[in-house]
Amino acid sequence: MPQQRRTRTYLHGMTYALREPATQHGARWDQRRQQWYVLGDVPEMLADLVKPAAAGAGETSLFNQPAAGTGETTLFDQAEANPLDQALNRLGAAIVGRNGIAAKPTLRPPPPDDAQADFFVPALYDVAGKENRSTMDVAVFRLSKKDTRAGETIRYDLSDGYVEVKSGPDGMASVWDYDIVLMAISQLTEAMNKYRSGQGEKPGRLFRPHVGEILKFCRKGDGGRQVAEIEAALDRLRSTTIKIVRYGTNRSGRPMRAVEAEGLINNYRAVSYTDNDRIAVVEIELPNWIYRHVVESNKPDVLTVHRDYFLIEQGIARFLYRLARKAAGKTEARWSFHTIYERSGSAGTFKEFCRMLREIIRANDLPEYGLAEDKGQDGPILIMSFRSVKAVQPAGG
Repeated sequence: MPQQRRTRTYLHGMTYALREPATQHGARWDQRRQQWYVLGDVPEMLADLVKPAAAGAGETSLFNQPAAGTGETTLFDQAEANPLDQALNRLGAAIVGRNGIAAKPTLRPPPPDDAQADFFVPALYDVAGKENRSTMDVAVFRLSKKDTRAGETIRYDLSDGYVEVKSGPDGMASVWDYDIVLMAISQLTEAMNKYRSGQGEKPGRLFRPHVGEILKFCRKGDGGRQVAEIEAALDRLRSTTIKIVRYGTNRSGRPMRAVEAEGLINNYRAVSYTDNDRIAVVEIELPNWIYRHVVESNKPDVLTVHRDYFLIEQGIARFLYRLARKAAGKTEARWSFHTIYERSGSAGTFKEFCRMLREIIRANDLPEYGLAEDKGQDGPILIMSFRSVKAVQPAGG
């Protein structure tokens, strides 16, 4: 079925201050019209700037007054404040940080052929069930692109036990490698929803995506290097295991210790073309911890993840989004910098982690959630607020 043509939303009044953050959120340059525009749905950081206008030519416009009879939408009426000032205020720290210092955006531009993201919303799965919920707020992957952490173990001490993430000689799976797991969970969840509604067969544990589908899902371009990296990502996912140790008592009160360990994926098979080394087919066997909780659970613990999650460049920023999605939900959550540092598995110093965290707070362009710093009795606190909820002002703010 042919894809529906996506609407262009033109951006007017663009200045140098707006150019970089607008580009990071998907803005493109129309050489013919000499104007910037957004193709398809307006990204969240710009969505609040658009309001409906009369239907017409199928184009929309930001930061400008409507052109009569064009059918464009616009942000401001003439009676309102200067459009550029309003735009800067709305984007806030995503454009200009504290004391006027520009903050580096955390999102990369989407790939040129990004049509699938207009209608497909992936799912984020986290281990369901009371006994395994201890893994929800820890990073079961590395957050660094440079440090492979081959043969290393990350341990998280919790109130009722601990979690260990162990890597093999190929290196520890990264938060970007984990996108493949998210895709598998998404497809498995969708298949189970159809099965439960009587519209399909019960899915098995084998996941057979095309490489192009993986790249589409992860919102990456179809480049040769990225295709080659998929096999390396699968090697890391296969050799990275999660070990969960819990302490408790049985019904008679006798102390017990329970251990459970599995990989992020089981086996995989990849078929490549020998003339150009490009992968044609991938087959992934899902581990029990995914299949069991999605297929066998009556109410699997599945969370939706915003499509712009896959555009987040920094590993720490991705971890913050996951944390906010689980801890804040549709409200607000507060976590100390030190606790976030411990749960992230960061190999750097706490001082460096705080510097990077404050840079992300200054950019404040994570999907769905606003970030702010507050003072706590034992150190700085991160406030994560769902954007439709008015954030509590930090102390002294």
